[in-house]
Amino acid sequence: SFTGISLVDGAKALETFKLPKRRMELKGTSHGVTVYDDFAHHPTAIKLTLEGLREKIGHDKRLVAVFEPRSNSMKMGANHEQLASSLQSADEIFVYANDQVKWNVKELESQSEKPLHVVNNFDNLLDEIVMASPEGTTILVMSNGGFNGIHQKLLNKL
Repeated sequence: SFTGISLVDGAKALETFKLPKRRMELKGTSHGVTVYDDFAHHPTAIKLTLEGLREKIGHDKRLVAVFEPRSNSMKMGANHEQLASSLQSADEIFVYANDQVKWNVKELESQSEKPLHVVNNFDNLLDEIVMASPEGTTILVMSNGGFNGIHQKLLNKL
C-alpha cells in the first residue's frame, strides 16, 4: 500500500463509487432501443464519448447521436468547424438548433460523411429520431442542459 490505504479498504470504497451524473448515464430501454445521456458538448468530448460507446456496443449495432449546441460558446459557434468530424462514430446524427444558436448549423449537413440532420423544431426532432431508431438501436443524447426532458420523451415515443 504505497498510498497509505490498504487494498481491502480501497476495494470497499470502490464498491460504493458512483459515476458522476450525466456521464454516459443509461436513461432506459424501450422496445429494444437504449437511450444514454452524456454531458459532452465540446467536439473533443463528443468524439471521445461516441468512440467509447461505439466500442462498447460494437461496430455492427446502430448508433444514433443527438446533439444540442447549448453552451454559450457552442451557441456562438466556437469550435463548430470540428463538430461534424467529432460525430462520425455514429451511424446517424441529429442536431437540435433552436433560435438561440447564432451560426449556420445547416453547414454541418454537408460536412458530415454520415447522415446528419439539423432540426429546429423539438417535436419534429423527437419524431425523426424515433423513425431512425429501429429495435437494437442505441441513442446517445449529448447536451449540457436538460434538453426539454428529451430522454423520457423518446422512451415514451419509442
